[in-house]
Amino acid sequence: MHMGVDALPAACYALPVLVSLLTIRLFYVIWRSGQPSSRPRAGGLRCLIVLGSGGHTAEMMNIVTTLQKDRFTPRFYVAALTDNMSLQKAQVYEESLIESGGNKTVENAHFLQIYRSREVGQSYITSIATTLLATLHAMWLVIRIRPQVIFCNGPGTCFPLCVSAFFLKVLGMGWSSIFYIESIARVKKLSMSGLLLYKLRIADQFFVQWPQLHQKYPRACYAGRLM
Repeated sequence: MHMGVDALPAACYALPVLVSLLTIRLFYVIWRSGQPSSRPRAGGLRCLIVLGSGGHTAEMMNIVTTLQKDRFTPRFYVAALTDNMSLQKAQVYEESLIESGGNKTVENAHFLQIYRSREVGQSYITSIATTLLATLHAMWLVIRIRPQVIFCNGPGTCFPLCVSAFFLKVLGMGWSSIFYIESIARVKKLSMSGLLLYKLRIADQFFVQWPQLHQKYPRACYAGRLM
C-alpha cells in the first residue's frame, strides 16, 4: 500500500520531466533537420522511395534515375496495397539496371506495399480506422527498414511514413533525412501531404517546382523543374 502511495508522487514528478525532455528533443530535431551531416557516411544509404498513383510514380522514377546507385543503396520502393502498377514500373527499372551490367542491383532493390490511409470516395468517419491501421503499418515498416534517406512527392501514403520516421528521430531511434519534392502539377497550392509536411516541419528539405509556390511558402526550396 505504501509503495503505491510513494509511487504516485514519483510519477507526477517524472511525467513533466519526460515531457520536457521530449519537447527539447523535438525542437532539436526540427533545428537539425536540413543541415548537412558532420560525419561522412561510409558505404551506401538505405533509401526509402515512396511511389503513388496519378502520375506520382512517373515523376518519382525520373528522380530515381538521377541518383548515384552505389550511393543510395539498398533501395526500398513502397506503394499502396491497392497500387500494383507503381511497383511494376520500379521493378522494370531495376531490371534494366541489371541488364546494363549492375550485378548487385538485384540484391539492392526491395518492393513493399503499405495500407492506404483513405481510398477515393471513402467517408471520413471510416477513414479514421484505416488511417490508424496505415500509421501502425508505416511505423512497422520504418522500424524494419531504418531508412537513412526518404524520397517522396505527394501521394497520401508518404505522410504516415514520414511521420513515423520523424517520430523515431524524436525518440532517438534513428535518423532519416526526408526529401519532399512537390509534384510539378501543383502550381498554385500544395497537395494535402505537402501542406501537412510543410506546416509540421517534418521534411528536412522541401522542394517546389514553381516560383509562385516558393513565394507562398518561403521555407520551401525552388530549384526549377526537377522532374
